[in-house]
Amino acid sequence: MILHLYFAKRFARTFAGVFAVFFLMIAFLDLIEQLGKFAGEGVGFGRIVGLTLLNTPEGVYRILPLITVLATIALFLSLARSSEMVVTRAAGRSALRSLVAPTIVAFMIGAASVAVLNPIVAGTQQEYERREADIERGGTSTLALSEEGLWLRQGDGDQQTVIRAESASLDGTRLARASFIVFGEGSGPTRRLEAARAELRPGEWALEDVKAWPLGTIENPEAAATRHDRLTLPSTLTRDQIRDRLGTPSSIPIWDLPAFIEQLERAGFSSRRHLVWFQMELALPAFLVSMLLVAAGLTMRHQRGGRTGIAVLIAVMLGFGLYFLRNFAQILGENGQIPAIIAAWIPPSAAICLALGLLLHLEDG
Repeated sequence: MILHLYFAKRFARTFAGVFAVFFLMIAFLDLIEQLGKFAGEGVGFGRIVGLTLLNTPEGVYRILPLITVLATIALFLSLARSSEMVVTRAAGRSALRSLVAPTIVAFMIGAASVAVLNPIVAGTQQEYERREADIERGGTSTLALSEEGLWLRQGDGDQQTVIRAESASLDGTRLARASFIVFGEGSGPTRRLEAARAELRPGEWALEDVKAWPLGTIENPEAAATRHDRLTLPSTLTRDQIRDRLGTPSSIPIWDLPAFIEQLERAGFSSRRHLVWFQMELALPAFLVSMLLVAAGLTMRHQRGGRTGIAVLIAVMLGFGLYFLRNFAQILGENGQIPAIIAAWIPPSAAICLALGLLLHLEDG
């Protein structure tokens, strides 16, 4: 038990050290990027440092698997250099038993990252995007998305509404020059609305300066068109749902994702990206464990000649390979080519099986 605690503390300290090094490195590189990006905007250095601190957690969070690989390599090279691993093996402790404590710590780090760090990263990323938009647009709240504007869709069991706006506020709740086309259940369009401004309120869109056309059985919709200073249209959308059109799944805290996915599907949005991201986040602790086992299988041995350098190189290359394989599986899942569960759980499962086979062959075989 004492030896397990010793290995656990050593791995936790090593991981924290590698994490701190990469945090400072990414923060420094991001600071340089922000200085170049806003050089001509008249932004003060303090404000740029604030942007850097908001953007850095997202970058570090993405490379947690690679940090785990490097921390594992550093740990076992240190144990081999001090002959602690040699003494442990001579005492009759197998390689798999020696890895129990680091594996538990890696799993706990992954679980804590998903439960705590994920919501923090989502919050800092949202704030970074808001501040960046304010600087790039001179402090205004309008966001021009593209030449075609912003497209949304809302609906329930009775009707669907397609919404197009030339511009929108950053959170998507205020639209300018917006068009609303209402489709009835099992039929074509039944109504068209053109509004100079539209604001999303709880349960409805509040429209201003509106022109409405009845569609469907009307032979001349223009003759039957009416104008209104103000008009309301029922809505099933929320600000969080519209954020799907403006942001990424990583900007939503893990605790809010299940309800958000359900709302998206009920409103008619595609929730595939969010579902894949949710499963990938749930599989993160297992993936960190797989990266630890792969790196340990190649480095928890005696230092003999030049083989140590080769083993470290292979461990790093395997770690990067598994990392990019996981990202590739995520892309396949988001494109609908493989189910979300397979995209998220097959890479860590395969990596764990590979690492266990490698350990049993090289260390206990």
